[in-house]
Amino acid sequence: MLSSLIFVLSGAALGVARPGQNVENTKRQSGSCGTYEPAAAVKAPKTNPWAQITPADNAAIWDLLHDPATGLNLTLPSFTTEQTDNYVAFIDTLHTNKSAVLPYVDGNGPQPPKYARVVIFEGGKKVPVSQEYMVGPLPVSSNTTIQKLDYIFNGGKGGTVPFNARFFDVSRDAASEPLLASVMTEVADITQKLFGGAYYGAEDERTDLTFTFDTPVSLDGSQAVRIVMFRYPSEVEFLQPLDFYVILDIPGTDPSKYTLRGIVTNEKFFPTVAKFREAFEAGQIVNEFPQPRDAEWAQLTRKKEMGTRTLEDRLAPQSIELGGKRYKLDAEQNYVEYMGWSFYMSWTRQLGLAIYDIKFKGERIIYELSLQEAAAQYAGNTPKAASTVYHDTHYGFGAQSAVLLEGFDCPFGATMLNVSYPEGRATTVKPQAVCIFEADSGFPLARHRTGGFEPSDGYGFSNLGVVKASALHVRHVATVGNYDYLFDFAFNVDGSLEVSVRASGYLQASPYYKTQGRFGPRIHNSTQGSYHDHVVTFKADFDILDTKNSFQVTSLQTVQQSQPWFPELGSFDQMELHASNLKTESQLNFDPNGQSMYTVTSDKTNAWGEKRGYRIVPGHSNIHLTSSNSPFSRKQSEMSKSHLAVTRVKDTEPYANSWQNVNLPQAPQQDFSKFFDGESIENEDLTVWFNLGMHHFTRSEDIPVTLFTEASSSILFAPQNFFDRAQEGDLQNRRWVETGENMDELSWETYGVPLAGCDVRLREPVSGILPWESVEG
Repeated sequence: MLSSLIFVLSGAALGVARPGQNVENTKRQSGSCGTYEPAAAVKAPKTNPWAQITPADNAAIWDLLHDPATGLNLTLPSFTTEQTDNYVAFIDTLHTNKSAVLPYVDGNGPQPPKYARVVIFEGGKKVPVSQEYMVGPLPVSSNTTIQKLDYIFNGGKGGTVPFNARFFDVSRDAASEPLLASVMTEVADITQKLFGGAYYGAEDERTDLTFTFDTPVSLDGSQAVRIVMFRYPSEVEFLQPLDFYVILDIPGTDPSKYTLRGIVTNEKFFPTVAKFREAFEAGQIVNEFPQPRDAEWAQLTRKKEMGTRTLEDRLAPQSIELGGKRYKLDAEQNYVEYMGWSFYMSWTRQLGLAIYDIKFKGERIIYELSLQEAAAQYAGNTPKAASTVYHDTHYGFGAQSAVLLEGFDCPFGATMLNVSYPEGRATTVKPQAVCIFEADSGFPLARHRTGGFEPSDGYGFSNLGVVKASALHVRHVATVGNYDYLFDFAFNVDGSLEVSVRASGYLQASPYYKTQGRFGPRIHNSTQGSYHDHVVTFKADFDILDTKNSFQVTSLQTVQQSQPWFPELGSFDQMELHASNLKTESQLNFDPNGQSMYTVTSDKTNAWGEKRGYRIVPGHSNIHLTSSNSPFSRKQSEMSKSHLAVTRVKDTEPYANSWQNVNLPQAPQQDFSKFFDGESIENEDLTVWFNLGMHHFTRSEDIPVTLFTEASSSILFAPQNFFDRAQEGDLQNRRWVETGENMDELSWETYGVPLAGCDVRLREPVSGILPWESVEG
C-alpha cells in the first residue's frame, strides 16, 4: 500500500558554480525511480542443486516414515507425547555432496539426487536414543530408502545420540515437571516472602513465576542435570532473573528415578529442602535487591521521559535504488546476478541461509558460504551463568527466522523473499524473511585529484576522478530466544565480498550481587549483565578458479639490512615479506598488529606472473572462544576456539558441528578437532572455517536491548592478484572532472549516467508482523 510519504528529489547540485562552469552534472533524469519495480528476471544456468526439499517431498517423507510397513513404530507427536514414545523430531534438507554437484554444474553430469535429513527421538527402544536418518532419493518412489545418517559424524556413534543428551523438548519437560512442581510447592511460602510469587506447576492457576534452564543438560550422555532459574513472567523475563535456582538430576526415561540435587540462593547451596528451610527460618536467606515486576523499563519502546531530540520527528535518511534495480533474480531457482557476480541461495531449518557457486565475471571464487554455528558461553558464580553454553543451531536458525520490516531492517523497495521449512507433515512459510537490495557503500570506491585547484599550487590545472561504491546485500535475521542475529552478505562492485553479523536483543541476565562484579556490571536495580562470548562460525569452501588451491600466509617481518648507498647507517631495521603455504590442515589465529596476510591461492597466475587468489581480511571483532578447557565446552565447541581453520574438502565433513552437540561437551557427536589429521592442503580443495563474534562486555547501555552498532563483527574476502588491475575501470558510475589552465572552467564526463530526479513513494506495511502460512504437500 502506498502511503503519503512522498519525496521529490530535485533542485541544483550543492556548491557554487564558477563563471563559465559546465553544469552538465546538474541535469536530472525525471520520472519514476523504480523503487518498487521488481528485479529483472534471469534464467539460472542450471536447476538449483542445493535447493531445499519441496512441500510435496516433505509430506511424502512423513507418510513413508509413519507407514507401519516401514517398521519405525512411530507415534504422531503432540503435546501428550511421552518421552518413551518414538516420534519424528523434524525433517530438514540434507547437504548435497560436492563430489556429486560439480560434474553437474560444471559439465554435463546428471543432476544429483535430493535427500532429506530426518531426526527421530526413539524413546521407546530398550536403549533410548535420538537417531538421524537420510531418506532418498527424492521424490519418494520404490527406490527411496531410509538409512541411518552416520557418515557425516566422527564422534564414534554416527547419528546416534544418547537419550540424556537429546534435545530437551516438550515430552522431556513434562517428565521432569512433577518433581520441579513438588519441590517448589514445598517452598512456596518462602518464595512468596522472598519474591512475592510461587511456582506450583505449569498448569496451576496459583503459579505466578516462570523459569528457564540452560544447556548443556549433560556432559557425555551418561547423566542429565536440569538447572532451573526462576523469573517473573513478562515480555522481558530475560532481564528479570530471580535469585533462586533448583537443580534436578533427571537421567533416563523413568521419572521415578529423578531427584533433587539442591537449591541455590544467596550464593549458598542447600542439598535438601529441609536444609534450605532451616537456613531461611534462621534469617540467613534474604532478598537484598528485589526485582521489580514492571517490565516497561526494558521494552523496546520510546521513552518519553528521556525527552525529544530536535528534528527527530522527520524520517531518517533512506537508501533507495534511484535508478531502478541493477540486479536480476530467478525467483524459482533462487539465483542472482549483479554487476559481474552470480550465485545461488538455499535454506535449511537448522542453518538458515547458505550461498553457493559464487562467481565474479564468470569465474568461481567460493563454492559454499554458510553459517555453521553460533556458540555463546557465559561467566558467573551462579549455577546457570557458570554452566551455560549455547549452540543456537540446537534451536534451528532457519526455523527461528524473523519477518523483516521494510525501511528499517532493509531499505524501502528491497526485494523481500519468503522462506520455508518442514514442520511435521506440512511446510511452514515465513514471508519477508530474506531481503536483497543494492545500497550505497557510504564512501567512494576510488578517488584521486592530480595537481591542485589553486594557482598557487603551481600546476595551473587539475583533474579529479571519483568512482561510486555500492554493494548488493543479502540479509536475514534469526531470533533465537533472547537475541536477534542479523546476517549480511555484501557483494561489492570491486569483486570483494564482506560477511557480517550483528546481535541485538535482551541480555540473559543474572541476579545482582555485590560480590559478582568480576562477571559483569549492575545494569538495573537487581539485574547484572552476565559477561559472555558470542562466536559465530562460518564455512567458506573456496574454489579459486578450480578445486586446486593452497593457503598462503604472508608475514611482515623485521630484518637487519645494510645498503651500500647508506654506509653511515650500517645495519638497520627493514621490513620484508615472507610468504609460505600451510602444509597441513590447521587451526590458526590472526597475528598481532595485522602483520600477516592470509590468502587462498591458485597455481594459475595473472598477467604479471603472480598467483591469483583471494585475501581473507579481518574486519571488526574477529574473535574466538575465551575458554579453551571449560567442562561445559571442552570438545563440542572446538570450531569456536580459533580465528581460522583450514581443511581439505570431504563429503564426510560438510558441517563444523552437530546441532545435538551442545549436550555432549565431553563426548561430542561431531568433534571438529578430528578434522585435523595431518593431511596435506597444498594444491587441494580447501575449506576455510572462520569465526566472527564479540566478547560481550555487558553495560548499562544494553538496556533495553543490545545495540547493533557495538555488537557487530565482519570479515572481507578481497581479490589478491586475482586480476591484472583493480576492477573499477568498467564501472560507469563515476565522474571525471577537468579544470582549464586559467581555472575558470570545469568540464565533466558523466559516462552516460546522469543524476536521477524522480518522485520516491515509500510505503508502510499494514502490519509489521505477517501471519505464518502452512503449506500441505
